[in-house]
Amino acid sequence: MRYVPGAVSLLLAAGCSIQAGAETPAEKFSYNVEWRLIRAGVAVLNLKPSEARLKLDSAGLVSTLFKVNDTYTARYDAPHCATSSLLDAQEGKRHRETAIEFDRAQNRATFTLRDVLKNAVLRTEQTQIPNCVHDIIGAIQALRAAPPPLGQPGTLPISDGRKAAQVRVEAQEREEVATPAGKFKTIRYEADLFNGVIYTRKGRAYVWLTDDARRLPVQMKLRMSFPLGTVTLLLDKEEHP
Repeated sequence: MRYVPGAVSLLLAAGCSIQAGAETPAEKFSYNVEWRLIRAGVAVLNLKPSEARLKLDSAGLVSTLFKVNDTYTARYDAPHCATSSLLDAQEGKRHRETAIEFDRAQNRATFTLRDVLKNAVLRTEQTQIPNCVHDIIGAIQALRAAPPPLGQPGTLPISDGRKAAQVRVEAQEREEVATPAGKFKTIRYEADLFNGVIYTRKGRAYVWLTDDARRLPVQMKLRMSFPLGTVTLLLDKEEHP
């Protein structure tokens, strides 16, 4: 089973551009990962103004059936404009690296997929991108920096290195969310990442941010088509290393 790094994405008010906010201190979020209501693993997200790192490890029954050991690293220019990303994915018997270079001078992204065990390039391709484009984690950070009013959809430029799109995002409603870290008053956002927009797989992506100045990402959820089903990340711990 493969997880989508970061699990979600985000938004701006309709017609508004992303505004660069003041640099924030480093943050570290630890999540419990649930798949079909069973414990599936642990995800640790480290955030800095110019870098993000997500470490994902499977656990329990999922690890017995299909071990996952993924590390995703992304780097940015302000405001959260992606410059590069690298996914080192050890999943089952496979070990692959996905590298993306976002060339802002040429408005072009270069995607390279490599089989580490065979030391072979499996795929390489390029796509045109806006001058400032976000990966998934950068999009969440852009959302935290400039959240929209409830009920007002907007767009964010997002790319996975093979495709780029203005992704529709919407602040849907206020909810109280219970996680291992406690109960939080939140706003739920949905991003139209799937169904051929960025990813071809059918599904829906949500993120819950606290309804306060911190805007902590306390829950993320992917509702995917069969056989993946629903994957949920629930905040277990927040730190400032």
